[in-house]
This record gives sequence, structure tokens and C-alpha cells, in this order.
Amino acid sequence: MTVITLISSNKCFGGLQKIYSHKSKELDCEMKFAIFLPAAAEDAKLPVLYWLSGLTCNETNFIQKSGAQRYAAEQGLIVVCPDTSPRGVNLPGEEDSWDFGSGAGFYVDASKDPWSKHYKMFSYITQELIDVVHNNFPTIPDKQAIAGHSMGGHGALICALKNPGLYKSVSAFAPICNPIKCPWGVKAFTGYFGETDKDEWKNWDATELVTGYNGPPLELYIDQGSEDSFLKDGQLLPHNLVEACKAAQFPCVLNMREGYDHSYFYVASFIGEHISYHASHFK
Repeated sequence: MTVITLISSNKCFGGLQKIYSHKSKELDCEMKFAIFLPAAAEDAKLPVLYWLSGLTCNETNFIQKSGAQRYAAEQGLIVVCPDTSPRGVNLPGEEDSWDFGSGAGFYVDASKDPWSKHYKMFSYITQELIDVVHNNFPTIPDKQAIAGHSMGGHGALICALKNPGLYKSVSAFAPICNPIKCPWGVKAFTGYFGETDKDEWKNWDATELVTGYNGPPLELYIDQGSEDSFLKDGQLLPHNLVEACKAAQFPCVLNMREGYDHSYFYVASFIGEHISYHASHFK
């Protein structure tokens, strides 16, 4: 069993908001994750919602800014928030830009050196972290969901689409929906996979993955603010994903939120709806 080390613990809406660290075998470095344990976790096993944060974030952004603990306590959900990339692995260029390297793992398994040794966030999120959580906390292994924001929204979508049946539900706030066609995605995928194998890029793009999905019924529940500057800059491309879902007859809901931007003020405004959405899939 993986040894986890408690970093902090705070009482929150009757439960406990904690942060732990552990040595990741998958990423070959020390990693941190936050976990909210509602009061109900003292007496029963509970479902788990995994939250993936966006560019420049770490395990603390969501727990400090979203207000999700109130709703998780009401619904009886454990919420787990991992970091967004390996840290301190001393790769050349890992700290050079805010949208690649540290804080920008894109939740993929890199295949290009030198990133391939450490940057395997997909395997970490969908395998190792799940094992760590189930082995250390009172969870129900077959009741888990995944959600995220921006780069983390992209991560949530691909984790669900590439692992049919692993998650009961998936939702995303302002996700990067078609990374092979936006500047952020092209930069990240060129670095993590190289420029030549564009077919490999498609394996990490939700808009491409919906066409080949073969598994239990799954709905993509997507939230998007109308005044999001990254929507206007062509980084997010939600309508590409919606059109791909229509063509593939894949269930997809796009909630356009009038006047909202890309910030955590927006996430906090609707996180209660998302947590209720996931809770409904556990009943």
C-alpha cells in the first residue's frame, strides 16, 4: 500500500478538508492531492468525485475557491483534487512557460523524451491515484465520477472517454474540447508527443474520441461562460465537440452561461449544479 503523508487538515462544513503527499511510482516524483471527507465518511463508505484543475493550478485552487465542500457535504460525496503535473523533476524547459511543463500536464501520457519519464498524468489519474484513494479512505470503488475546469475539463473528458465504465458520470467547466485544433493543445501535444504522429494526438482529444467510444452509456455534461476570453480566442472550441457528438449520436449537454467568464467566480456559481448532477448518477 502506498504511504501517504498528511500535510494539512481543516474542519469544513462538518467534514475535513485535507491535503496529502505521496511518492508516485507512475510519475517518479512526490505528488500532492487534496481530499474532502464529509462527516458522513466517519460512518459509511461514500462515492468519490475527482476534480481536475486547469493550467497553472495545483491541488489547492479548487478547494480554496469553488465552495464545493458545502455541496459535497450535503450530497455525501468525497472530493479528490490532484495536482496538475509532476513537480520538481528538473526537466529542461519545465518552468519556461505557464502553458507547458509544470502546472500544465494536460492529463496525457507523454511519449516524447524527456517528458515521457515523468509526464504520465493520465495513468496517474485513472490508475494510481484511484488505488491510493480506495486503499486509504472509505470509498465505494464502483461509484466514482470525474469533473474539471479548462485543461482539467479536457482531462476529465478524455479520462472518461478512454476508460468506458470507470466513471459513472463526467462534467466539465469551460473545457479545452478540441486540443488538436487550438494553440494550447498544439503546443502541449507537440512537446509531449512530437510533431510527426498526429494520429497519436487524436487519441487525446475528446472531439475525436467520441466517434470511437464503445462502452456503457455516458453523457458529456459541459458548462461554458459566454464571456470567456478563451472561448473567443479559439482555445476551447466547445461547438466542435457538440457537432462531433451529434454526428456520432453521443449524448452531450452544453450549458451556455450568459455573462460568465473563465474564472473561479464562474465555477463557484454553478459547482452546486454539477455536484448534484454527479450525485444523481450514484443513486
